[in-house]
Amino acid sequence: MVEYLIFLAISTGIFALFALGLNLQWGFTGLINFGHIAFMTLGAYTTVLLSLKGVPLVISAIAGAIVAALLGLIIGFATLRLREDYLSIVTIGTGELIRLVVNNQELPVGDTWISGAFGVQSYRIPLSTEPNLFIRFLMIGLLTLLATVTFFTLWRWIRTTQISRTTDLGQRMTSKEEFGSRLGVGIVLAVLAAAIYISGVIGLYNYNPKAGLMLVLLLVLAFVYWRLEILVRSPWGRILKAIREDEEIPKALGKNVFWYKLQSLMLGGAIAGIAGAFFAWQLSAIYPDNFQPQLTFDTWIIVILGGSGNNVGTILGAVIFFAYDAVTREVLPRIVPLDEARLGAFRIMVIGLILMILMIWRPQGILGKKEELTLGK
Repeated sequence: MVEYLIFLAISTGIFALFALGLNLQWGFTGLINFGHIAFMTLGAYTTVLLSLKGVPLVISAIAGAIVAALLGLIIGFATLRLREDYLSIVTIGTGELIRLVVNNQELPVGDTWISGAFGVQSYRIPLSTEPNLFIRFLMIGLLTLLATVTFFTLWRWIRTTQISRTTDLGQRMTSKEEFGSRLGVGIVLAVLAAAIYISGVIGLYNYNPKAGLMLVLLLVLAFVYWRLEILVRSPWGRILKAIREDEEIPKALGKNVFWYKLQSLMLGGAIAGIAGAFFAWQLSAIYPDNFQPQLTFDTWIIVILGGSGNNVGTILGAVIFFAYDAVTREVLPRIVPLDEARLGAFRIMVIGLILMILMIWRPQGILGKKEELTLGK
């Protein structure tokens, strides 16, 4: 159970990080990106191939993020001056193009060139060797600090709404509903955080390399979330929201809309590139078929489910998505008498039905704001 919870935490964390990049592009800027997997692919392969050349893992991951950001620069210069639908067409084509190129070209794996169709294996993974007892206790301390910050952040996130409910009498009902939803979400996330913390402590003490990878991933996810929250509340973030609503207004105020869109596309791509590095480290061997377009649309589900334009909602969407995936894999075979292939199709059908109901009942997502909704733009 401990190993399974660690695996779920890593999968959820990777796609939460991946979805934060998409949420920046679409939720805050209104850029329709259907080829987000392209950034993850470049990040994963750049990180792995450089590490096989002897480059330190941290530098390899940073290089993967830079290459993914450069892809965003190229796509942006080609499409951002055109209508939004051109961006969606170009990005989905770019995602498939990169996957097919990797599949059909030879790659510099170490000192030899190997066909990409054979995949890349036997590369280094962070904290794969068992550390001494002092380092393990230090890692447990870092995990404890991260858990404490998480619980405090959740408490403050809930408490802020309660304060606004008691002071702002004009919006008492709306604030009360928001407080109830935040309280429910906060309790669920706190319980999951506690389960991950306990599993992580056990995995780090009786050292499991995946527990070490989970710790690094959670630290990176927390850092990216923290910086994104600061950015989207800054004047830069407010300009992105203005572009999402009506780009003619920031243009009239003298803002270079093209440059802001380009920054958003590049930064979102860099975050996806970092997620690609962790995706490769989790798999321990990568193949082109690991980067199917389906992953992009899974990420769109995560963003829509949690609420676009809301970073907490994005993380919540990733938690719900992987909780649904884990529960249905275990429970549905005992209830629905179908073979594995049909059961997989049935699970997709059910989540599609859930999304349809959500779009009718709450089109802005669980934590999204209706006034910031961009679907009907």
